[in-house]
Amino acid sequence: MSSHREAPEIAKDPVADSTDFYAFVSPDASDKVTLIANYIPLEGPAGGPNFYEFGDDVLYEIHIDNNGDALADITYQFRFQTVVMNPDTFLYNTGPIGSLTDSSWNRRQFYTVTRVQNGVSTVLNDHPLRCPPCNIGPRSTPMYADNLGTPAVHSLSGGRKVFAGQRAEAFYVDLGSIFDLGDLRPFQGLHLIPSAPTSPVNATEGYNVHTIAIQVPKTDLTRDGSNPTLVSDSRSTIGAWTSASRRRARVIQNDGNVEAGPFVQVSRLGNPLFNEVIVPMGDKDRWNAVAPSQDSQFAKYVQQPELAKLLPVLYPGLVEGVPAFKNLAGLNGTPRADLMAILMTGIPGGIVDGFQNFTGTTPADMLRLNMAITPAGSPNKFGLVAGDPAGFPNGRRVFDDVVTVELRAIAGLTYALVANYTPDPAATLVTDGSIGDDPPTLLGSFPYMGTPYSGYDSDTTN
Repeated sequence: MSSHREAPEIAKDPVADSTDFYAFVSPDASDKVTLIANYIPLEGPAGGPNFYEFGDDVLYEIHIDNNGDALADITYQFRFQTVVMNPDTFLYNTGPIGSLTDSSWNRRQFYTVTRVQNGVSTVLNDHPLRCPPCNIGPRSTPMYADNLGTPAVHSLSGGRKVFAGQRAEAFYVDLGSIFDLGDLRPFQGLHLIPSAPTSPVNATEGYNVHTIAIQVPKTDLTRDGSNPTLVSDSRSTIGAWTSASRRRARVIQNDGNVEAGPFVQVSRLGNPLFNEVIVPMGDKDRWNAVAPSQDSQFAKYVQQPELAKLLPVLYPGLVEGVPAFKNLAGLNGTPRADLMAILMTGIPGGIVDGFQNFTGTTPADMLRLNMAITPAGSPNKFGLVAGDPAGFPNGRRVFDDVVTVELRAIAGLTYALVANYTPDPAATLVTDGSIGDDPPTLLGSFPYMGTPYSGYDSDTTN
């Protein structure tokens, strides 16, 4: 998955597990950027009576680097507080929840948004902001989108918007096939252990996540407060990532837990699938604990990706007659400069006509977004490799098919950008294939993530 259960330790702590991170110029407000951090993987919608929620003891952050040193210059912090209205019932709600203030809603969450720049913290809300409840069903949460989802979009000072609450999972992947020794459907007949072709399965369909989304003016994010208009201007490009942190010490007591000490990072996410499929098992927990500025120690895994070495083993018939693939860097010992550019430095100017999202030579896992590139009129889910520079790896939109893009990149499709190499046409056929041509249902405006699946109506067994 993009970053669901991607490391041994964080898999035990889903409330702090960042699943996906998105950064894009808002299609309906092109003077603003939307940043979305999703947490809590694979939420079964019917998971009551203790439905999913953010952690009161977790510090959630979205970081912006705007000068290329892979250190946070601007950070948006989110802290949550849970309030139980009636402790003498086990019920989440005692009747229909018709609004965010309905007295029948028993367990509520509120939050605060703080912007930190150059060590100065500014709280952006003048009163606690309300999260919506989870989508329980048509009797408990009737007309969810109108009554509870839309009212949970809050305006902040400076032309900003924010939302925090449950949403439908937008990431799609045939998880079962990928982790069954890379048996990509429908190419099972070409696998080392062949089987009959079957249709792809979207393993995340029907599940929810918890979303933190904030929309801010572009001038909020540039190093000098300027409005980015020139693609070639280095000030137009930012690096972004999300993180979750917990207090260093935790004491378990009969009447509740006590936490103390400074916050310690336990999870982070920039590019999709980085820790999931690039970092090896022995380094995954350490990767989650360090800052992007320390990522040079992990660069060797990008330069010589394990997955690229596995493809010829798992699909010998497919690559047997493909000299181009055999000569691909990463297989012949040459570092993969294309993957380093896509994932760790950004793509410099002069490689792709009219495009750059280069943040400097410091290797770091960040989503890099050139804010001067306007949203596409007819967006392509394969992003830059399909000629749509407004998509991944120029930031990441909610509907971008990042699994297919990264599989094709590893198979050599992008290596021609940095070296004299002609990729085999088979690289353009590699796909996750889990949803065909249509992405999951999304909203046309902020927060873009779709209405969460209802616990009463959902079926995650298909």
